[in-house]
Amino acid sequence: MKAAPVAAALTGLSDIRHLLVHTGQHYDANMSDVFFSDLGMAPPDMYLGVGSGSHAEQTAKIMTSFEKDVCLAEYPDLVLVYGDVNSTVAAALVAKKLHISVAHVESGLRSYDRSMPEEINRIVTDAICDLLFVTEESGRANLLREGINPTKIHFVGNTMVDSLAALVSKLPTLDETEDYLVLTLHRPSNVDNHEHLGNLLDAIRAGAGERTIRFPVHPRTNNVLQEAGLRAKLENDENWILTEPIGYRDFISLVRGSKGVITDSGGIQEETTWLGIPCVTLRESTERPSTIELGTNHLVGIHAEQVKRAVSRVTTMTTIDAPPRPPFWDGGAAERIARVIHQFLNKS
Repeated sequence: MKAAPVAAALTGLSDIRHLLVHTGQHYDANMSDVFFSDLGMAPPDMYLGVGSGSHAEQTAKIMTSFEKDVCLAEYPDLVLVYGDVNSTVAAALVAKKLHISVAHVESGLRSYDRSMPEEINRIVTDAICDLLFVTEESGRANLLREGINPTKIHFVGNTMVDSLAALVSKLPTLDETEDYLVLTLHRPSNVDNHEHLGNLLDAIRAGAGERTIRFPVHPRTNNVLQEAGLRAKLENDENWILTEPIGYRDFISLVRGSKGVITDSGGIQEETTWLGIPCVTLRESTERPSTIELGTNHLVGIHAEQVKRAVSRVTTMTTIDAPPRPPFWDGGAAERIARVIHQFLNKS
């Protein structure tokens, strides 16, 4: 969702050759392939197929393959990385050590929780980048606080919103929302401990009352549900509807039609804010404070009683037809990024 509009904007520049590299970190068809079709993207130019593994194993595989098959084979003038996953930091490190410039889309976000692997990836990536593309004001402030040269920082907006706005413009108008909630859970701190996950699900169910909870289950979460015997319990409760992971178009349609969303995802906090859908975030901190300040996002922590109360409250809220949105969340972020990259490469 972050890369699609940027790829389109760069492809439109006749003097830039842009290659899309899929590392294979996300390899499940429902978590990868379907997004290419939903976003109207051509298949990646290169697929590294690194697959799963521990953080160290996966990062090492990406670095080895990215160096050999991409950097040394193509020797690009610029490597553009997205977000905060292992692929982000791995590609940035490889490129920089080969004296290739690096740009980071979604730079500067900070949860200030270093127990999150994503936070480490963000900090390391931003420290070595030549171009830092910021989605919200907090990102710019964080980078300046960390001593980043302000000439490297570009406040461009949110490319995920570019994809979201483009998709919503093609979807039918909603007359009204339906009486269900959407749940997504995947963070290790929420799903890896069986007892904690069970308590969290019980709290969500209690807070939802008689409302249906639609739960597209992440592969990681599904493994834990199966191990803990929790999946059978949920499937025997008519208020839970568990499905496989679903594509981008189907997921956004599901969110738009809901009374609210319960999540531990970063990106969904942004999507619900832009859509004006009430959101309960099951985390102690967020790297996207603008969603709290301007949107419908409610950061509630992970303690069962707090979660129950928050879910109960969100069922009484209404969607916002014209929600307040952070600056530059206007569908034009990718074009701004393309202009900066074009200028940078012409000066190099």
